[in-house]
Amino acid sequence: MLWRVQAVIDIESEEENPMIVNRMESFEEDLLGKVVSTEEEAYNLYNSYATRTGFSVRRGQKRYNTKNVLRQFSYFCSKEGFRLDSDPSEVSMVNKLETRTGCEARIRFAFQDDNGMWKVSHFVSEHNHELAMPEERQFLRSNRKVSEAHLGVMKTMVDAGIRTTNTYSYLSEEVGGSQNVGFTKRDCYNVVNKEEMVMMEAGDAQSLINLFKRKQAEDPMFFYTVQVDQENRMTNFFWRDGRSRIDYDCFGDVVVFDTTYRTNRYNMICAPFVGVNHHWKNILFGCAFLLDEKTDSFIWLFETF
Repeated sequence: MLWRVQAVIDIESEEENPMIVNRMESFEEDLLGKVVSTEEEAYNLYNSYATRTGFSVRRGQKRYNTKNVLRQFSYFCSKEGFRLDSDPSEVSMVNKLETRTGCEARIRFAFQDDNGMWKVSHFVSEHNHELAMPEERQFLRSNRKVSEAHLGVMKTMVDAGIRTTNTYSYLSEEVGGSQNVGFTKRDCYNVVNKEEMVMMEAGDAQSLINLFKRKQAEDPMFFYTVQVDQENRMTNFFWRDGRSRIDYDCFGDVVVFDTTYRTNRYNMICAPFVGVNHHWKNILFGCAFLLDEKTDSFIWLFETF
């Protein structure tokens, strides 16, 4: 079943219900024959149309000629196709929500040899699923973005030691609610993490590893481990020395764990494991530097500890 906009204006006039008129105009828009000069302009053209209409965009296939020169590229509705069936013998820890519906909405751009421009050669506007309402469209994946102004505020607040979740709450209040921010809390975390990874220089990370190795050579009970991301960049660190191990064996009945410290250059989370000895003195059982406070980071840390 194809979802199309149908409106019978026998009760309300167009002036009385402008939302109906606006939605009809979005659906009647035809991009066939439109011309752009770059691939970026092509994406912005279709993504802008998708935002007005109420769906998200996914990049599609690219076609090259025999000389490996790009000749065509496409963009799809994000609900295009179906998710490939996973191996039934593999046990999945997470049941992912099925979001694909086999939607055929798409656009294709072809290179024009006569003028060196990209022209819409194929355009399908019909969708087989409900489209987002106007108040929901800012949360469409391809429409969410962090502005330069918001990015500057986020970096300033995080550098001052303010947690990312509090930073997002502040930005939401400033614009009258999360529905007006233009991005989600997850986007906020992703941007902050990306900025922190750019800041972390390889030389500093290697210096820390070298320090750990020297400590391990001096103390056979010294232990350290590092977690890396998919691009093999170091993200989380944990270490403890022999004294900490002995103290934990003796006084590890109660452990205090805290992640409120962010006083280092890279604004990483200092996460110490602390206890109390028989003299009522604080003792350190181990310490970690974390890039974020995601569940995966804490699972890695606690299992390591």
